[in-house]
Amino acid sequence: MTHDADVLIVGGGLNGPALALSLATAGISSAVIDALPEDTRESDTFDGRSYALALASVRMLSALGLWDGLEDHAQPILEIKASDGRPGEGPAPFFLHFDHAEIEEGPMGHMIEDRYLRRALLGAMDANPQITHMPDSMVTAQEVDTTGARLTLADGRALSGQIIVGADGRRSGTAERAGIKRTGWDYGQTALVCAIGHELPHNGIAHQFFMPAGPLAILPLPGNRCSIVWSETHARAAEIQALDDAAYLDVLRPRFGDFLGDIHLAGKRFTYPLNLTIANAFVAERLALIGDAAHGVHPIAGQGLNLGLRDVGALAEVLADAKRRGEDFARLDVLERYQSWRRFDTAAMAVATDAFNKLFSNDNPILRVARDIGMGAVQSMPGLRRRFIREAAGLTGDVPRLLQGRPL
Repeated sequence: MTHDADVLIVGGGLNGPALALSLATAGISSAVIDALPEDTRESDTFDGRSYALALASVRMLSALGLWDGLEDHAQPILEIKASDGRPGEGPAPFFLHFDHAEIEEGPMGHMIEDRYLRRALLGAMDANPQITHMPDSMVTAQEVDTTGARLTLADGRALSGQIIVGADGRRSGTAERAGIKRTGWDYGQTALVCAIGHELPHNGIAHQFFMPAGPLAILPLPGNRCSIVWSETHARAAEIQALDDAAYLDVLRPRFGDFLGDIHLAGKRFTYPLNLTIANAFVAERLALIGDAAHGVHPIAGQGLNLGLRDVGALAEVLADAKRRGEDFARLDVLERYQSWRRFDTAAMAVATDAFNKLFSNDNPILRVARDIGMGAVQSMPGLRRRFIREAAGLTGDVPRLLQGRPL
């Protein structure tokens, strides 16, 4: 049967295009159905959104031929410092300090702005004859049978392929149409996200302050700028977001401190509610889920995009290997190899981020003492500290070939 593409990818954010590019290296064609207009994706305006890319994710982008064009726009993360804190008081005396020099592979990760990463993915898709990018398109229906998978778009067009992949976020329509339920809960927190400029150099150091209302991450960007991900209760976050820029900074300054000198906003301000949401299945008949469509975790460890790219690498490897063996790579038993590969890693990260958030997002004096002692103990054990660094860099576990920097 003739199909429009081998794989129909619903979602044109980051994971969808990354999957299309990965599959193309194995001769598998894709159509990427993107709800946003192309000019929105291609905007060169810095809007404050940035991502922490683990070393394994950087290796994947290198394997896809993208990193050379991105490296000049990226900021290496050379150190991570994590500590307890209260607004206006500064960090607690016990803290964790991770230095990239403790592993041989180099920086444990890089910060990259959304605008550069999106444009690199779009440009590579447009240049690849194996990929059809369909911007400003909405899926309204999907169906699968023994002959393949089909999508119906809002404008009446129909697409056929061998398999549907949902890369359409935490409220995945792909998962919902397939009858896949989700498990999770609301954290009662909202993340306030922005970028700030500052007087003093950050020296490539990422900071994580665990405040009573939720964590504050200060992540280095190129130049004297940082990305801020700051958690507050829903009600308090709404109050802060409603303030003008000057008042917003007045609330941020006592939490941020003065270690980088005076600060100012350098881009737009965003908010998003924080919750845990895990799809009860990552696969169904001729269907797979990746990224936030499969799992959305707390940003406390900055691993959301990295988890999605591990999904991409694993699914692409499963499909490519099945194709080489002459299998129907859209069969459920093949897709279950992907699910079994990614399910444990995802569950472990969900449990870890959930536990960390509950342990640190409070001002209980007994818990404060216990966690400060715990951080001090880990800091005194080089072997354990090195293990945490390698975990953060994405170098542990069953790592897909692309995330090792190897071709499919």
